Amino acid sequence: MDLRNRIFGIKSKADFWGNALEIFNYQYDNNNIYHDFINSLGKDRSKIKTLYDIPFLPVEFFRNHKVITGDLPVEKIFESSGTTGTTPGKHFVIDLSLYEDSFLRSFIQFYGQPEEYLVAALLPSYTEREGSSLVYMVDNLIQRSKNPHSGFYKNNIEDIVPAIKKAKEEKQKILLIGVSFALLDMAENKPPDLSGVIVMETGGMKGRRKELTRPELHSILKEKFNAFSIHSEYGMTELLSQAYSKGDGIFYCPPWIKIIIRDPLDPLTLYTEPGRTGGINIIDLANINSCSFIATGDLGKIHEDGGFEVLGRFDNSDIRGCNLLVE
Repeated sequence: MDLRNRIFGIKSKADFWGNALEIFNYQYDNNNIYHDFINSLGKDRSKIKTLYDIPFLPVEFFRNHKVITGDLPVEKIFESSGTTGTTPGKHFVIDLSLYEDSFLRSFIQFYGQPEEYLVAALLPSYTEREGSSLVYMVDNLIQRSKNPHSGFYKNNIEDIVPAIKKAKEEKQKILLIGVSFALLDMAENKPPDLSGVIVMETGGMKGRRKELTRPELHSILKEKFNAFSIHSEYGMTELLSQAYSKGDGIFYCPPWIKIIIRDPLDPLTLYTEPGRTGGINIIDLANINSCSFIATGDLGKIHEDGGFEVLGRFDNSDIRGCNLLVE
């Protein structure tokens, strides 16, 4: 069985640990940026025996370096939206089918087959630019949907309501996925009754509106849309996998992702117990061809049942000790 099949066939903690350590060694040997980063920390590869020994590459490296494992040709470059004045992150993807396999398996695990859904997308700021991994994923789900009204509703939001109404009458599953500011705009302008609809926010005010906490956003959307809960998607340009929340902002991962919390003041110290707040480190085993071990700029904590919350963002100046090799 090849590594790809083993990653998506993980059944236990031992499976995950074994595959993660194998990928770590593969990336140490074949990813120049990650190799140099580990060496700059003075780490001895032979002493890395557990997940908590593995160094996590700061996500900022994707802004200034070509983070890639191996020397195969690049199929697609995904680029983050970023904010004004910042360099966007770039993910050099050498195997798009791996990304498709990852997001489809994850979606099916949490929501079932996309063919069963009307998929309506409100992602205006993302569809306006090239290279969005989120748009690529949602477009794929739309193409797999059997409903002719599935699609991106960028400038014709009013058309969503009759499409949703018809799908409701036909007892079809409905997914409305959108960035936060677009969902808020919809909620404030003749909001439809979306009871029974999966309303999923992907974050992303990006300076379009006043920043809200996730509980504040969800409270407004639930009231305006008459929705029992608001779902969330957690993903990054630098990852090939997603986590999902079906309510209350508690995210869960597919078996090939693990979240580890780091000490916010010492990024090389990792917490082994749940409940502590710190920086979110992500192991995404689907990132075989880039880097599977990423220290994000997000703050969060892990719950006893393995779910995690995203509580905010680090200011760049707060990512202490993570600036090695960043140019």
